[in-house]
Amino acid sequence: MTNTVDAAWHDILTTYGEPFRPDESPLLEPFAKLVRVAHAEPLLRQLSPWTGMWELHFSRCTEMDYTWDIPYIGTLRDGRYYVEGPHRSSPRIAKTDSAQAAVAMVIDRLPPRCGPAFIGNSGELAAYEKARDSK
Repeated sequence: MTNTVDAAWHDILTTYGEPFRPDESPLLEPFAKLVRVAHAEPLLRQLSPWTGMWELHFSRCTEMDYTWDIPYIGTLRDGRYYVEGPHRSSPRIAKTDSAQAAVAMVIDRLPPRCGPAFIGNSGELAAYEKARDSK
């Protein structure tokens, strides 16, 4: 794991992983739980996390443009979770009441040879993998 990945997880954990405060969005509590559960999984902890729209995404590289080959997890207004992806146009994989179940669904769908995160963007990762695989 790299310092870059550790720092990204640290930022997300300190922003979203804190206990719920009643004056904030009702999505914060389930999202905070999701972040903590995902971080506890070694296979996900080695990937570069990023967030948006109450979704937790995982990338095989540390810089934008991130990879879009890993499903992501979002929170629903009722406190449940959904797993989609890996692309925005992909159909929803499932809904679940459990952050643990959502994380397990992502782990089950990780691409081969996934992690640790590559230092660079998705184009640089693709070039590295092409050169590595042609040997």
